[in-house]
Amino acid sequence: MATATLAKNSRSTRSTIFLKITMALTGLIFVGYVLAHMYGNLKAFAGEAAFNGYAEHLRELGEPLLPYSGFLWIARVVLLASLVLHVYAAVTLWRRARAARTTKYVVKKNKHSSVSSHWMRWGGLTLLLFIVWHLLNFTVGKVNPQGGPTNNPYQLMVDSFEVWWLTLIYLVAMVALGLHLHHGVWSAGQTLGLTNSVRQRVLWKRAGLVLAVVVAGGFSLVPISVLLGVIS
Repeated sequence: MATATLAKNSRSTRSTIFLKITMALTGLIFVGYVLAHMYGNLKAFAGEAAFNGYAEHLRELGEPLLPYSGFLWIARVVLLASLVLHVYAAVTLWRRARAARTTKYVVKKNKHSSVSSHWMRWGGLTLLLFIVWHLLNFTVGKVNPQGGPTNNPYQLMVDSFEVWWLTLIYLVAMVALGLHLHHGVWSAGQTLGLTNSVRQRVLWKRAGLVLAVVVAGGFSLVPISVLLGVIS
């Protein structure tokens, strides 16, 4: 019995480590994506031609080796697979942690944990719901809330963010994204064994903070500017 229990615990431990590594690697894929996506969004400050030109360039990327929009579809498949794996790993790890803790702690053990670490689960759920809406708004369904054209990426973006409550939803999602990145980057570094020294731990914590501020702030600039009339 003891041998069987040890073998079961060993498999469970290996599985948990694998799930954490999966979360870390898929998370880093998303970090690369949000940085590239933020760069594209900021093209809005250069005007309609620059913004739409960038959107068209993404569809032509890889030609003639890839068909028109081929690169975008490859990216979408990779991102969708990464999202499924990331969510599956997160839910599975949460369930295991919950099952292992049958009684609540009388005293909170994580007194010094950050706000972002406490909001990882709810922030992740918020981002998942936002991703669904964002795809319906700009990619899959292309819903223009003002009834305008949907085949002009710049106009669709402006029409959407001129609606104050849509901008508010977007900004709330960016707060969730910032918090998720802040703790997620640190957690990924820890999982991958890159925080073994004090210097490395400080470096990864700072990287998470800087990335969170840059990405959340960069994404927020466009909807705020549209709402204020700077971008029109």
